[in-house]
Order: sequence, then structure tokens, then C-alpha cells
Amino acid sequence: MGPGMDENEQELKKNLIYPHAHGVVLDLGAGQGITIKYLDRSRVKKYIALEPNMCMHAKIRETASAHGFAESDGNFIILSCSASDISSILFRLSTEKTEIGVDTIVSIRSACSFPSPQETLTSLARDVLKPGGEFLFLEHVLSGKKDVAWWQRFWSPIWEVFFAGCRLDRPTHLWIERMKDSDGQGNVVGMWSEGEMNPVYEDSEEQLFGHTTGRFVKHA
Repeated sequence: MGPGMDENEQELKKNLIYPHAHGVVLDLGAGQGITIKYLDRSRVKKYIALEPNMCMHAKIRETASAHGFAESDGNFIILSCSASDISSILFRLSTEKTEIGVDTIVSIRSACSFPSPQETLTSLARDVLKPGGEFLFLEHVLSGKKDVAWWQRFWSPIWEVFFAGCRLDRPTHLWIERMKDSDGQGNVVGMWSEGEMNPVYEDSEEQLFGHTTGRFVKHA
């Protein structure tokens, strides 16, 4: 479904990713590597694709190669672990001679299927993202409309069975935004020094796939 959805979201992704992704970029749930085409190659020195589904790896390598990223050049890595496996992510970064931590985390319709999503998102921002780094996301999220939210919750247990754990009813945008008030360890100073988030976009009253984008910057 990735290429078809990407066709309708090109402007959103270009405005979100191209001007902000920089340095070492970690792409959560990279899928077929579609995020690569939105990177400013002059500002991104390494692309890390986190994709547990190894059937996707060949396509990611093909797309990466077409845009100047190659494992042999040291500017491209594929991680096959889960986003929740923070220790494996950090260990792999260290063995690949990458500084501990990344400059940018990108999540495009991925957090909907994370195990323990709130804990995973907080740990990624706290432990993997460098101070001053940016967290960029485009996620389909729980609607603010009660009737739509009801149907999202109704269909989610069925939907996740057929779509690799994807949930329609996660308020991912709110979880990320709330990190401004907490760093996940009970400290008064939150995670973000600044941030912006667009309203949830819904085509109609019955749209179950309303989505939003956001950009948050970690305290330096």
C-alpha cells in the first residue's frame, strides 16, 4: 500500500522531511524505503532504515542505491529489530561506527503498529535522538470526533490482524506532543524545546484514516 498512499502525500512529506531531516536519519518502519526520496542528500550524511520485515530489505537497498546511499560507503544501514528494542538499536549504531544517537527520527505511518507505543516513542526520543535532534512524523491517528473514534476503536482489533498490527485508534500525535511536559523519567523539564503539529486532517465525517504531521526538537 506504500506507493499508492505516497502518491497522495508527496507534498506533505516534502514539506515535513526535506527541510528538516539532517545528519544521521533513523527511519522507523522504513517499508520500501520511500522516505529516502524526500531526503536532502546534501544535509543527510547517513540513512538508517529500521524495518523488521526482511522481505522489504531488497527494495530498500534498491531505493537507497538510486539516491546515493550504500552500505559499502558507510552511509546506509538496515536494522531488522523492532522499534521497541532500544538496546539493539544503540548497539548496532555503535558497531557501525555511528555516534551514539541520531540527529533525526522519521516516523511515517509506523507508530500505529509499535508494541507498547507510548513507551517505545518516549524511549526513542529520550535514548536514541541526540540533544537538539528532530522528531518528524506523519501518522494516522485517533479522531477527535466521537462517532469516528468509536468506529476506529470498533474496527482496530480486526484491522490489526490483517495489517501487521496496525491500529486505527492510537492518539500518537498527542503522545508525542505530551513529551514536552515529561522526559519519561519523571523530570520536570520535558523532552521538547520547540515543536509544531498540524490539526488532524479528515476528508469527511466518516474518515477512519485521519492523519496529522508534526515536528518536535529535543532540548539541547
